Amino acid sequence: MRTVLRRPEFRLLFGALLASMAAESILLLALAIWVKDLTGSDGLAGATIFAIIAPMVLAPLVGWAVDRYPRRPFFIAANLATAALLTPLFTVSESADVPTIYLVAALYGLSYLTLSALLSGLIRQLVPVELLADANGVLQTVRQGLRLIGPLAGAALYAAVGGWLLTALAMTGFVVAAAVAALLRVPETPSAGPGLRWPAEVGAGLRHLAGDPALRRALLGYGLGSLVMGFTESLIFAYVDQGLRRDAAFVGVLVTVQGVGGLVGGLFSATVVRRTGEVGALAAGVTLFGPAAFALACPGLWLGCAALLLAGAALPLITVGLNTLIQRRTPAGLLGRVSSASEALISGPQAVSIGTGALLVGVFDYRLLFALVGLTTTAAGVFLWRGRRLSAPPPAPTTVPHIPLQRRPPTPTAPESRVPHPLTPTHPTP
Repeated sequence: MRTVLRRPEFRLLFGALLASMAAESILLLALAIWVKDLTGSDGLAGATIFAIIAPMVLAPLVGWAVDRYPRRPFFIAANLATAALLTPLFTVSESADVPTIYLVAALYGLSYLTLSALLSGLIRQLVPVELLADANGVLQTVRQGLRLIGPLAGAALYAAVGGWLLTALAMTGFVVAAAVAALLRVPETPSAGPGLRWPAEVGAGLRHLAGDPALRRALLGYGLGSLVMGFTESLIFAYVDQGLRRDAAFVGVLVTVQGVGGLVGGLFSATVVRRTGEVGALAAGVTLFGPAAFALACPGLWLGCAALLLAGAALPLITVGLNTLIQRRTPAGLLGRVSSASEALISGPQAVSIGTGALLVGVFDYRLLFALVGLTTTAAGVFLWRGRRLSAPPPAPTTVPHIPLQRRPPTPTAPESRVPHPLTPTHPTP
């Protein structure tokens, strides 16, 4: 991971993402807790996450737009727009305002989809192929590490002063991310021209995913797991309420525990990708989710903490495996559409799963539903593991890819030896 962090432009991107991920970590769980406090309903609290994922149906259009415009300015504008769309949360004060939280959550989901597609392309432009797993691993390590303090801090701030301060902090994070990203110098790839037949271009990402055997198997297996993984968004509130007999804010403690597991998984994710391939890493992550769900079917604080550590370790393996697979096997000009299409194919079943879970948690025992999650994710993991050879492990870097800038001026007697563009050898495009 230190190798990829030696690259100056990647460090800038990393700084921008650190600000936006910190904002995200304190806000998302707090929105669900906010709804729980206003309504007293586990199902309505879980539906907040459903509202975030629902805009994934627009993924093909979002990917088409991302591939048509330069990514760096688009990334800056999207961060500023995300900060602006949070402002309606300042008006929320009673249960009648819950639809406002859902609206903001849905708009944030659309922003998240856009930023994810842009990020995939930016990483591809800044990092060589052999370091893609490391770059994705660094970002996932930080994202999961923020779970150690972000959700707990967000829940504590919400309990102490309410949602207005969380909203202000989150807005600040996205504005800072835009300011840091403005310092990036990215060699932009040509955007799509205005004369393209847009219906065909919108579907190009889906066609690429369907035509690549490794991507097809990865999305089928992960999609199967996602059909039930979303249950946990509502089940965790029932687990805390009915199983542990604690209030909703304690969910922040459990998510922090999950962040410890995520930190470990993020640190080892690039190694797992190199040894088993991207599909193998994805299989390992989905399979680990199974025993975690089985453990949560038996309420108990220490067993629950162990389960969440395991689930936390699974998440970065899943994300790094899938993102690296997409980046390695997709042409740069198609990456926005493929990334957003994959988000839609995963998040579509997950959105249905979250909505279904919000309904089922009021009808069935949450322990039975956790057992169902465990069975399904284990089966999905086995299906993925059997196809791990479809993606060979990426090549290990044999040399340090960072080339320092030339420090000594050229010899005056040989002006023809001048390097015409100093950025070309320093920041090669993949």
